[in-house]
Amino acid sequence: MTDQRRGKLKVFMGYAAGVGKTYKMLEEAHVLKAQGVDIVVGYFEPHGRQETIAKAKGLDAIPRKKLDYRGASFEEMDTESILARHPQVCLVDELPHTNAPGSARNKRWEDVAVLLNARIDILTTMNIQHLESLNDQVRNITGITVRETVPDWMIEQADEVIMVDLTPRALLHRLERGVVYSPEQAQRALQNFFREPTLVALRELALREAAHEVERRIASGETGAQVEVEVGERPGRHQKILVYLTADPKTAMATRRAKRVSDFLRARCFAVAVQPSGDLSRLAESERKAVQKHLSFAGNLQIETQILKGEDAASALVGFARHHQITQIFVTRPQGRSWPLAKSRDPVQQLIARAKDMQIVIVSDREGVARQ
Repeated sequence: MTDQRRGKLKVFMGYAAGVGKTYKMLEEAHVLKAQGVDIVVGYFEPHGRQETIAKAKGLDAIPRKKLDYRGASFEEMDTESILARHPQVCLVDELPHTNAPGSARNKRWEDVAVLLNARIDILTTMNIQHLESLNDQVRNITGITVRETVPDWMIEQADEVIMVDLTPRALLHRLERGVVYSPEQAQRALQNFFREPTLVALRELALREAAHEVERRIASGETGAQVEVEVGERPGRHQKILVYLTADPKTAMATRRAKRVSDFLRARCFAVAVQPSGDLSRLAESERKAVQKHLSFAGNLQIETQILKGEDAASALVGFARHHQITQIFVTRPQGRSWPLAKSRDPVQQLIARAKDMQIVIVSDREGVARQ
């Protein structure tokens, strides 16, 4: 999409505060500075994070503009000073931010558009929940209406989108260590937005959006534009994904979802069915054809497939998952009593109870919601 009359836009995207977007942006800034690029910090929000503050040292920064409104003082990015300085590259943290009253423009992304039009390259950060088109989905996941949004066209015109990823448990560990917020703020966050099921669902949403953006750019022939995933710290092991195959028609949806996530995490992906005989011979013809179809579909996606032998499907799945160090299991939401996971009235809860050290992603007819 590169327009020689505009600067280049690179977006560091995440699914929650604390995954490392700003840190990654600052890392790149130091690389560019070492290469002799004229780079400045237009706006940087440290949130008291000492590692991030330390990473910003050594970079030239444009002083913020101070604004007074109704007796309160605000500090905003000084777009006019950046234009006057006219660096090659400018760092702008928190793209969706709403500027204080009295600013020349309402939103920070509008300031960024002005800088891009002045042929200044921009490195910026935002979370997936601030993308305008996802507003309703985010509200369904979190129960919160996000007021600060960025229009989709802004991200679609970006030259690069870097999805900065971190497992929810690693993020919660950072929160508990006080890396993300102060202890008081962290406690409030844990009771609200930073609940693990919410983070799991937002992370999946972010990865699916990244996959969608790749498909869109390939379809439109934008070979120069890139979408990448930067995988952050993990709790001692690499990501591995398992999808459970049944006769349920939604299994194909779960398989596609698992494959997309595994591709963007560069994770190994498995697809397994479970039968008492270890093969499909005891199934009714319609079920056998359906499961075989899903096995073939997974194989065509280059997912490793296998039929496990076991009377109790939940036990067989968890045993396989532990042996292969699986971190996420994708399953379909059961309908009636068609799910073959043994005797529990709620088979999903049975699986979750046995796999407390893994993330269970339940794919339903509606937009998938991840639950733990």
